[in-house]
Amino acid sequence: MHKLKPHKGLLKRVKISAHGKIIRHKANRGHLMTSKTGRRRRHLGKPAVIDNAQIEKKLRRLLRMQ
Repeated sequence: MHKLKPHKGLLKRVKISAHGKIIRHKANRGHLMTSKTGRRRRHLGKPAVIDNAQIEKKLRRLLRMQ
């Protein structure tokens, strides 16, 4: 059987923290920033932790993490 490889597209979009949590970037930061409030822009710039257990399980499977 061949070696299981991680999903390269997902590897470029997420990062694994030291404690094993999956960290992602938030959406809606690309353009049209003038119509968004300063508070919203600041919060969009900060990374987010994936805390949904079902989604995290799927992502770990794609990343081939045990």
